[in-house]
Amino acid sequence: MANDPLLNIGFGNYVVQSRIAAIVAPGSSPIRRIREDAREAGRLIDATQGRKTRAIIILDSNHVVLSAIQTETLKARFSQEEKA
Repeated sequence: MANDPLLNIGFGNYVVQSRIAAIVAPGSSPIRRIREDAREAGRLIDATQGRKTRAIIILDSNHVVLSAIQTETLKARFSQEEKA
């Protein structure tokens, strides 16, 4: 894990790429339920720095990370890091 690439999710926050299960938009009801369940269980990590949530990152550990960066931008960053 020491050499696993990191994904910049905005404002100096990073997630280990190999731990990411999904990057999803926050708008649908099932995703809102996942977010609320994670909040209640203490598995929610808010990395938005007070800004609007534009992407939700679900990790393999069942943690849910909120990001203020668009899902398309995160996908581009993820793809760019995989190539490097």
